[in-house]
Amino acid sequence: MTVALTVPHSVPRHGAGPTARGSGLPPLRRLTTTVPREYVHRSAITEVFLTDWQSSGPDAWTVDAQWPRAHSFYGPAHGMHDPVMLAETARQTAILLSHVGHHVPLDHPAIWGRLRYSVAPAALTLNGTPADLELHVTDHDVVRRGSRLATMRQIFRILRDGRELGTVDGTLSCHTPAVYRRLRGPYADLERTLSRTLPLPESVDPALVGRDRTADVVLAPAAGQNRWQLRVDTAHPVLFDHPVDHAPGMLMVEAARQAAHAAVGAPSLALAMDCSFVRYAELDAPCWVRAEAAGRDDAGLPRVAVTAEQHGCAVFTATVSCAYAS
Repeated sequence: MTVALTVPHSVPRHGAGPTARGSGLPPLRRLTTTVPREYVHRSAITEVFLTDWQSSGPDAWTVDAQWPRAHSFYGPAHGMHDPVMLAETARQTAILLSHVGHHVPLDHPAIWGRLRYSVAPAALTLNGTPADLELHVTDHDVVRRGSRLATMRQIFRILRDGRELGTVDGTLSCHTPAVYRRLRGPYADLERTLSRTLPLPESVDPALVGRDRTADVVLAPAAGQNRWQLRVDTAHPVLFDHPVDHAPGMLMVEAARQAAHAAVGAPSLALAMDCSFVRYAELDAPCWVRAEAAGRDDAGLPRVAVTAEQHGCAVFTATVSCAYAS
């Protein structure tokens, strides 16, 4: 029997430390830990970046996070934290708040619709300690079906030690397991879907896409200029932290980053992205990724338009603003 886990309607601020009330001792300092991994749909505790949350007003939240100085996948480069780590942090935050703020049961899938982020490069500098972040989040355009959250838009303002690090604007939809099974049809059978995953193709040269290890490359060679096949490694410990029935959103974000890096033709940082998750990218058919120059953004950074297609239809699009790394 499957038991649906629910979050109480009154959820205290996470991480509040114990007190020594009545003991004659001073109150104990609040200790820091990660939020429960289940709240951010992660299996590995080491992949949880969030440490705390609290309500800061009607439809407003403050979430604390920490970025490590080194990470197995979102590793630092050129003396800076990986800006794409902001997308993963926003993903975790949106899912956390769907549960603790909107009482969505833990077994309800959450799906991205759109994600936009922008990062101030000066705030990404590595120093001698992990980066402590404060995310100020407001909920907008909240749609409910009965008492259940269906969709919402969230706007983030992110600070690092009181300094502006970046912004995020994203939309999220939540589905009951029954609705999700209807949406996914035969792909809802996870065991069957994973058994039909395409063989892993060879990777492009890691240096072409700004990576050090072949295992972290998500693009494979394909015919045509600036065109690749999506490389889906369901054994990847970060991108596939747990089994899923489609290509995860962060895999698509990483494909956009790597495609833009290859198209720019020089070491670069993806300081901004505007991503649309159009359809589910399935695991049993090739997904083709292409990139082309798209002028410059308002800050003068070169932009690259990236499209992922499957069965002749776009499943994901992104515009990436790249800063050349020194």
